Amino acid sequence: MSALPFPSDPARTAAERLGAAPPPTQKHPAAAAPSSSLIVLMAASAGLGAASLYYSQPILAPLAEDLHASTGHIGAVPMLTQLGYAAGILLLTPLGDRFDRRRVILTKFVLLVITLLLNGFAPGLASFLVASALLGLTATLAQDVVPMAATLSPPAHRGRIVGQVMTGLLLGILLSRVMSGVIADLFGWRWVYGLAALALSIAGLASWRWLPASPPMAPTTYTALLGSLGRLWKEQPALRRAALAQGLLAVAFSAFWSTLAVMLHQRFGLGSAVSGAFGLAGAAGALAAPLAGRIADRRGPGVVTRLGALLTALSFAVMSITPWLDRGPAIVLLVVLAVTFDFGVQATLVAHQTIVYSLDPAARSRLNALLFTGMFIGMASGAALGSLLLAEWGWVAVTALAALASLGALLLRLQGED
Repeated sequence: MSALPFPSDPARTAAERLGAAPPPTQKHPAAAAPSSSLIVLMAASAGLGAASLYYSQPILAPLAEDLHASTGHIGAVPMLTQLGYAAGILLLTPLGDRFDRRRVILTKFVLLVITLLLNGFAPGLASFLVASALLGLTATLAQDVVPMAATLSPPAHRGRIVGQVMTGLLLGILLSRVMSGVIADLFGWRWVYGLAALALSIAGLASWRWLPASPPMAPTTYTALLGSLGRLWKEQPALRRAALAQGLLAVAFSAFWSTLAVMLHQRFGLGSAVSGAFGLAGAAGALAAPLAGRIADRRGPGVVTRLGALLTALSFAVMSITPWLDRGPAIVLLVVLAVTFDFGVQATLVAHQTIVYSLDPAARSRLNALLFTGMFIGMASGAALGSLLLAEWGWVAVTALAALASLGALLLRLQGED
């Protein structure tokens, strides 16, 4: 893999490009790798933040009953949460380059705890919908923690450490549905948000105690900061390849997870508990994150992106035969392939983050925002297309979409030199 050009003073270069006065030269905030306990803290913080987006999905039925909402109206809950998250990625995540990222993270901890409590105590549907949108906005905490991990990591270990933090984030996403369903069944849905707020409060206090300061790398105006997003996208072909390829993999990922429960119910008569348990299989795939990071450090992240995309495409291609299998073999194969494709998707994401974070250390938060915006667009597209294809042509069409999208990501990665 060819070496990427680095400016001698990335903070000064970024500030000059944005039209601001250059900051004084600063020593890197961490000469050595962060401690294991700090990595665990960042992984837990990222996981708890990302999990907040998905607590509502398995409890929509009791929510609708308790809040006296129709099926159509309660379906707006996850939609508003995702829209809030998309807005937060674009509007709030870049602030990590403008201010001390520690202050940004701690502020979002407070705001996220407040919005979780607003959800838990919401008296009616209207207030719950507003709180859900705010929840998505503040859950972007996770997208500040990962760049923080990259900033604190020396280049030789950045892939491994980012991978470990991403493991926490991915486990939070994949296990949130399981935990939400269990807690709601035992204690009621309001306890889901109350206990989540308690867990985040503990993580926030620990972060206040142990998370180090991270001096801003691009001291400029907020308007200029947002305006630089377009320039970064235009000037960085490696960023465009990473965002487009990860977006295609997100299409495949989302098409599977957004249609799995319906397919299992239609074909096998299985309920939401079983479909939620598939999240445990997907969680096994999250173990790819630290492994992918180590391989990226040793062999280069480009190798990992190609292997991950290939594994994902092959998994969905094999999955297309499940409609012709008996119940037992079909379910076993689905579980195995859920592990393998998730392994491929998560490994590729960690490698893409390693690539993107190396482009401009002064713009890591904005680069991360652009990468995850591409991924979010893919997630939304995959959910919409997957549901349409399942209704019109069945499960084979869903797996075909996922396989083709993954193959497109592989072709993109084969063309890239990063």
